[in-house]
Amino acid sequence: MAQSVFEAVVVDAAGELVGDAVLSLSPLDGQSTPSSVVGGGVKIAQIKQEYSPYVTAVRTGTPVEFPNLDTIQHHIYSVSKPKRFEIPLYEPGRSEVVTFDQPGLVVIGCNIHDWMSAYVLVLDTPWFGKTAADGRVRLGDLAPGRYRLELWHPRVSKPLSREVTLGATSGAEPLRLTLTLRPDRRLRRAPTPGAGGAY
Repeated sequence: MAQSVFEAVVVDAAGELVGDAVLSLSPLDGQSTPSSVVGGGVKIAQIKQEYSPYVTAVRTGTPVEFPNLDTIQHHIYSVSKPKRFEIPLYEPGRSEVVTFDQPGLVVIGCNIHDWMSAYVLVLDTPWFGKTAADGRVRLGDLAPGRYRLELWHPRVSKPLSREVTLGATSGAEPLRLTLTLRPDRRLRRAPTPGAGGAY
């Protein structure tokens, strides 16, 4: 059976391109879904006193590595229901793996550095992607049929949700999707005097 390719471009209410938006497609017509999890290679690093990347999307059951590439300690934690965990007094050069085994949104912080935050969106579908800075995302290997599209971003109150129908070939133009974003309320790191040290 011929497979489809789905492409979208995400913009905000002012028409500006939106990065770090996660788009997922869940089949509605009983299309076969690959059962295996894409394992390994997913990392959320602590570097320059920030999490990188800020937004990560994974399939349920995926292990994620958390390397500390900084020169100082961190204290990783999450109290989100899909995955509560804590890695205290996390030394430079240390790396731990956390498996995200329940779907949902996991917000990650640092008990030492309040401004550090990251998001992991855990999905039950294998068809998902994150927009780049150009607002674009492309998903392949989709069987024709109906899908539930969901589009999430850290600055939306709830995901955009709609039904889409894919044919046997990819469309000529990417689907344009608009998100209404809340103001960015992230804490900003104040300049720190001196170099290094745990604080």
